[in-house]
Amino acid sequence: MNGTGETILTVDDVRVHFPVPQGLFAPPLPLKAVDGVSFDIKAGETLGIVGESGCGKSTLGRAILQLIKPTSGRIIWMGEDIAGISDRKMRPKRRDLQIIFQDPLASLNPRMTVGDIIAEPLDSFFPRMKREERKAKVKDIMAKVGLLPEMINRYPHEFSGGQAQRIGIARAMVLRPKLIVCDEPVSSLDVSIRAQIVNLLSDLQKEFGLSLVFISHDLSVIRHVSHRILVLYLGKIMELATSDLLNKRPRHPYTEALLSAAPIPDPEIEKAKKRIVIGEDLPSPINPPSGCVFRTRCPKAQERCAIEFPFLEAREAVDGSLTACHFPNPA
Repeated sequence: MNGTGETILTVDDVRVHFPVPQGLFAPPLPLKAVDGVSFDIKAGETLGIVGESGCGKSTLGRAILQLIKPTSGRIIWMGEDIAGISDRKMRPKRRDLQIIFQDPLASLNPRMTVGDIIAEPLDSFFPRMKREERKAKVKDIMAKVGLLPEMINRYPHEFSGGQAQRIGIARAMVLRPKLIVCDEPVSSLDVSIRAQIVNLLSDLQKEFGLSLVFISHDLSVIRHVSHRILVLYLGKIMELATSDLLNKRPRHPYTEALLSAAPIPDPEIEKAKKRIVIGEDLPSPINPPSGCVFRTRCPKAQERCAIEFPFLEAREAVDGSLTACHFPNPA
C-alpha cells in the first residue's frame, strides 16, 4: 500500500508541556517538548518523523498512543478524540495501536520466554483463547518476522540485537494492529542489520495494510522507508512533505542541513556534496528563542525571524509541501 487510503489518525495542535520546578516559591516553568503539532496519517502510510535528539520526537509518538497525556490539542483516532481519555476507555483501543521501542533487549522481560513475551498481548485481549491456538498464533508471527518457531522457549539474552528487535516486532504485530509507532527501532543496531529490520517493517506493512509512524534522527533511514516526512525542531514542525520532494527540494534551512549530514552510499557523490554546518547547541525547550525557534542556528536568519513566528503553510502551492520559514528555499 502507498498511503492513499482513508485518514485513520489526525493530530490537531497537540502540545505536551512538562512543569519544571524552579525553586521553593517560584512557579514551575513549562518545558515545551511538543508545541502545536498537527498532521494526519492515512491507512497504509508511513509518516517519518525526523530531528535531533531532544526535539520532541519520542514524546510526540508516546502522546499519540496516550502513553503520555497531551497538555492540549486533539488526537482523532478512527473518528474519536482519544486525547486525555481514561486508561479504562483507552484500553480496548490499544489492540490497534502498538509501539516498537528503541532498545530491543531493554523492552523485553528477561524472565519470560520468547513465546510468553509475544503471547502477552493475546493473554490481555483474549484471555479465554485456548493454549494450542495461542501457541499457533505465536509461531505464525515468529515465522513472519524471521524467527524460527523452535526458538519459542528461549529467553531474550540468547538472541542478538537484531533478533531481539524481531521479537519486539512480533509482539507488536501479534494482535494485527492498524498503527505502529516505531520509536527509533534501528538506532541501536549494526548498520548491516538496520536494512533487514527496515525491509521487514515494509514487508509487514504491505502484507497487513499497516500504518507506521517511524521516528528517527537518521534522515537516510527515514527517507528510505517513509511516504511523507515531518521535520521536527524544538517541538515544532519545520517542514512536512513527501519523501521525494523533501529530498529533492528541501524548503527549510534546517531540513537542508539534515540532508547534508545524511550519508550517501556513492563515495564520489558523498565527497563532492555541500555540507551545511549549523552552529551552537540546541536551545533549551524551557526558554526557546523568540519568533522562529531555529533562528539562533539558521544561516538565513534576519531581524524579522526574531519578531515573527513563521506559521506552517504551503509555499506557492506547487508541490503540496508545508514549510515554517520566512525565507524558504525556492520550490
